[in-house]
Amino acid sequence: MASSILFFGFLALSFSYALASDPSSLQDFCVADENSNVIVNGLACKDPKEVQVDDFSFSGLHLAGNTSNAVGSRATTVSVAQIPGLNTLGISLVRIDYAPWGINPPHTHPRGSEILTVIEGGLEVGFVTSSPENRLFTKVLQKGDVFVFPIGLIHFQRNVGNGNAVAIAALSSQNPGVITIANAMFGSTPEIPSDILVKAFLLDKNVVNYLQSRF
Repeated sequence: MASSILFFGFLALSFSYALASDPSSLQDFCVADENSNVIVNGLACKDPKEVQVDDFSFSGLHLAGNTSNAVGSRATTVSVAQIPGLNTLGISLVRIDYAPWGINPPHTHPRGSEILTVIEGGLEVGFVTSSPENRLFTKVLQKGDVFVFPIGLIHFQRNVGNGNAVAIAALSSQNPGVITIANAMFGSTPEIPSDILVKAFLLDKNVVNYLQSRF
């Protein structure tokens, strides 16, 4: 009986580990084959004999992103789409540039946790826990400070200075995905019926229609 309990306990822990992140690699590397028609959870592997050193590198992260937009920020992503060699490795990177008082609006990464480091300037950051608590954790970070956003939770950043700010974030997925809350709610294709949004956000229908027109 004791051995059975031990076996099933070990099995449960194994499943928990297996589901915690991207699939583990079973070989040295699995460089993504962008030309493959095979559909898998991730990307098919390129023939190792065709792999080149450039499959493992990316240039340009030293360049500032263009923050001339409505929210005043720009993310430069380095995921498997930019570095095919990231396929199956379970990591990616992003540089985020912020104009003075610019924001990275509330969003979530459905497939990865995030650890963010402030490179220049100061940022107000925060995330909200799941229902029913909906608890806000928020902090002002300065250059060199690090903050973690748990997987799937809505989070944001705001530049709290009059100069530009820069952050580098690492994520625990080769393709963490991003869902920006306002864009998803008011800018989906096709649109979410306005009466649903009226009830969900307790807004007047004219306000919902206006917001949908903005996105």
